Amino acid sequence: MGVPSTALFTDQYELTMLQAALKSGTAHRRSVFEAFTRRLPEGRRYGVLAGTGRVLDAVENFRFDEDQLAFLREKKIVDGATLDWLAAYRFDGDIWGYPEGEVYFPGSPVLRVEGSFAECVVLETVILSILNHDSAIAAAASRMSSAAGSRPLIEMGARRTHELAAVAASRAAYIGGFTSTSDLAAGFRYDIPTVGTSAHAFTLLHDTERDAFRAQVDSLGQGTTLLVDTYDVAEAVRAAVEIAGPELGAVRIDSGDLLLVAHRVRQQLDELGARNTRIVVTSDLDEYAIASLAAAPVDAYGVGTQLVTGSGHPTCSMVYKLVARAESADPAAPLVPVAKRSTGGKTSIGGRKWAARRLDAQGVAEAEVIGTGSLPTELAGRELLVELVKGGEVLARETLDTVRERHAAARASLPLSATQLSRGEPVLPTEYL
Repeated sequence: MGVPSTALFTDQYELTMLQAALKSGTAHRRSVFEAFTRRLPEGRRYGVLAGTGRVLDAVENFRFDEDQLAFLREKKIVDGATLDWLAAYRFDGDIWGYPEGEVYFPGSPVLRVEGSFAECVVLETVILSILNHDSAIAAAASRMSSAAGSRPLIEMGARRTHELAAVAASRAAYIGGFTSTSDLAAGFRYDIPTVGTSAHAFTLLHDTERDAFRAQVDSLGQGTTLLVDTYDVAEAVRAAVEIAGPELGAVRIDSGDLLLVAHRVRQQLDELGARNTRIVVTSDLDEYAIASLAAAPVDAYGVGTQLVTGSGHPTCSMVYKLVARAESADPAAPLVPVAKRSTGGKTSIGGRKWAARRLDAQGVAEAEVIGTGSLPTELAGRELLVELVKGGEVLARETLDTVRERHAAARASLPLSATQLSRGEPVLPTEYL
């Protein structure tokens, strides 16, 4: 599926800054911008970087077409010289970043964008829009998948968010450890496995629950999943096994005391000879509810609202800041570190940064180390940033399975306390050199 122009996914002040910089002669100074977060959401022990692949698509498709230029002209948002510059815009710089799926911590320079001030500044909003949304969803998904252990998770939140955000959420959830989605658009665009059978409406459509079960089994086979909580759960389970036989694939429970009901349903299925029939639970789950069901005879979880809203943290508060710029427009001019200095926790650290993760003697991560000078010898081979775009050309794209596997490995390299759901500080300290 093609990506449309992303050029107007832009706050107006980026274009007015561009106009002023073009007029003052500073627009072509070589500049370095970094995306990072100053803190993790309260109670989170680590962040998960997601959306990098979508950022690369957005940068490639940041093109102003005639209609968009006409809009800017008619609304008098920028002047004619700026419109001419935008008409020819193509990002020609370099982008470095943490590999998608990697974990991050406060201050981690998860994305570094280098080029002229003009070509970098206009990308701010679209980059932050993608990274803040996708990383928030991936972090929630990671916590949920950790709580679920080996049990699979189904993403089913499309009806709880914007239709396009739902597709991005499915992608981020898959990175964070979910195994499938109910959203066909996500399956089509990103090749994520899709699942789904029926809702309560299908049962209510029929004269009896048995009629509904029989129709579903006749159409979808004995391996289907039957929803058993429309009326009486025990009666529904009995009818489901009688109609589908002991080869019934699964039953889904969507209400009630899930812990208690799951135990009762498992016992009933076993007594009816359906020992291999799985139990899927849904009903507004989050990581805490999933953890509370760890001892229950549950085989899979379906998660919607809490996932696509970041389980209480729908953004990860990333910012995009100028950290270095050249003294002039001369390509050979040296870079000068720059940083915002203000009160209220909004200070930043200037300079083009590297990042590395220090490990202890057992190979467990013990610190996120960030610096602007030379990389210490002992951190060689532990650098985190990789080159993503060179001279405006995307160097490589990765499959979602590769990104998903990277996240699982990154999370496994953290101290065990990283996956605790209790409130606490980031599991790794950030050290600056």
